[in-house]
Formats: sequence, C-alpha cells, structure tokens
Amino acid sequence: MFKDRVLLITGGTGSFGKAVLNRFLDSDLREIRVFSRDEKKQDDLRKRYANSKLKFYIGDVRDQRSVSAAMRDVDFCFHAAALKQVPSCEFHPMEAVRTNVFGTENVLEAAAAAGVKRVVCLSTDKAVYPINAMGMSKAMMEKVMIAHSRNLEGTVVCGTRYGNVMASRGSVIPLFIQQVLAGEPITVTDPAMTRFMMTLDESVELVLYAFQHGNNGDIFVQKAPAATVLTLARALLDLMGRSDHPIQEIGTRHGEKLYETLLSREEMSHAEDLGGYYRVPPDGRDLNYEKFIEKGEKRINLGQDYNSHNTHQLDVEGMKELLLRLDLMQRVKRGESAAVDD
Repeated sequence: MFKDRVLLITGGTGSFGKAVLNRFLDSDLREIRVFSRDEKKQDDLRKRYANSKLKFYIGDVRDQRSVSAAMRDVDFCFHAAALKQVPSCEFHPMEAVRTNVFGTENVLEAAAAAGVKRVVCLSTDKAVYPINAMGMSKAMMEKVMIAHSRNLEGTVVCGTRYGNVMASRGSVIPLFIQQVLAGEPITVTDPAMTRFMMTLDESVELVLYAFQHGNNGDIFVQKAPAATVLTLARALLDLMGRSDHPIQEIGTRHGEKLYETLLSREEMSHAEDLGGYYRVPPDGRDLNYEKFIEKGEKRINLGQDYNSHNTHQLDVEGMKELLLRLDLMQRVKRGESAAVDD
C-alpha cells in the first residue's frame, strides 16, 4: 500500500508527527512531507533524522496556497495540524476556528484538487458534547470532514477520535514529573477526574487502522482504559520513588470536563464494534427530513455513551505498568533528561 507513495503530515513537527516519522522512515514510502509553520522545529527534525526521504514544507493550514503547494503529487495525508490547548482556545476561540475548522476545509479541498487517495483527520474526545472552544472547533472540523466526504470521488476522507496522549507535549505527565523534580507539590485539578490512557504509539496505530479500513465519513475510536488523575499521580510518584511527595488539589481549569467521552449515546446506537475499535459511519440521510418524521430511532433511548467513567478503570498498579511503556518514564527512572522531545 505504501510502496513508492508520498505521505503528507500536516502539523508534522508535533508529537504525533514525530511518532509517524519514527514508524515510517524505514518503510517503503518514497517521500514523507512534514508541513508546519514552525521553522525551528523543522530544522531540528532535519538535523535529527538527516534522511533524504524527508521533505519539509513551511506553511499554515489557514493559507490555502501553502497547503495546495504541499499537497501536489501526494498520495496520502494525515491531518494533525490543530490548536489543541483548551485554556488558550477559551481565550482565543476564533484562532481555534481559523486553524481547526477553516484549516481543515483548506486541507480537504487541496487534497481533492490534487487527487490525494486517502486523508485521515485527527479529532479529539472534546468534540463529543463539547463544552469548550477547542472541542467545539473540533466538532465542527468533524462536520466539515463528513460534509466533504459526501461528494468525493477518488478520495477517501475519514477521521479518528482519541483522548489525551500520554506524555505528549503539553500533557499532564511531563508537568507532574517536572513538579516532582523541582520539589514542588503535584497540582491536581480534581482527584476524581478521569481520563482515557493512550500512548503515542497507540495513537499512530489508530490512525493506521482508520487509513486501512475507513470509508468516506467514518470516524474510528480505539477502546482504551482510563484512570483518575489521582491514580495517575500516585502511580507516577511510586515509580519515581517519591510516594510521600505532596499532592495539591487546585480546582478545574477553563473548559475542563470531569470525564472524557469518545462516543456519544447517539453514535453508540449505530457504532460498529470491531473488537479493539469502534467505527461510526456517517449519517446517510439527505435533506428530505420529512421522510423520517413518522419513524425515529429507538436504540438511542436505550444506550449510553462511551466515556472514561464507564470504560475499564486502571488501579495504581495497572497505571504503573502503562507508564513504564513510555520512553519518558524510562528516562526518568534512569535519571536522564525528563524533557519532552520538542
């Protein structure tokens, strides 16, 4: 499938983009294009990998011209470029709209014009029952993706949705580690808050699964365990040999939820269970809604959503096992750098 093909990764200098590079640099892809607006991170990656297969494109998904230039002769695209920080999007909601909504529209239009064969758009749990600007912009991104997928010929566009990726840049695990090493209390917003636990490698596996199995408009979700923030903090302290380190509750931040939801009740009513994944097909109805007035969907009333409260809950020992799969955690245990790879 990948032999002699060209892959474009928007937002390719982020945590996900680098995980894809680590996975595919030794594959039979002919070329991997990294598209982002950060020339410093691109230069760092260029020096780090020193691989002729890598091509770097400076640009912004908000700019149709730069996206179209990067999309020429591309076979596949992983669309990861986004504004993801909840508090910053709360204070600058139109910036989230410009990147996450208009930027996605630019990517999809450029992909269709260039004859790209497959596009996978990365979304988030916060798009389900959104209460913050970031989630609302991602929910609209999904709607844009599904709307575009209805009229495409020759290009397949689908999406993935996942929660916070463990130890990714800006996530809570690196923060907790830095606080411990600095001798500061671990700051927990709400000890009862639950989060899905997914590694960076698993996020890549989810995108690859969607890439291989997706039809136009599909959204894929990986089944994942969850844990409370307090369980995560205690497991981390145990692994660092700091079990008595203080934990301070500070209250929730702007736009935070008590738990994450990956599939709404309405989506669960028609989701396809694929074992380790759920597939949510797009709504196939047209605008002639009068055809559906007399008959509703009873299953919606009987089901429940899929969230981090009702999935498998990790205890401290289970959380420790998962943490030990992280390169960051292994470095910390060896006494090496605790910095997140930027």
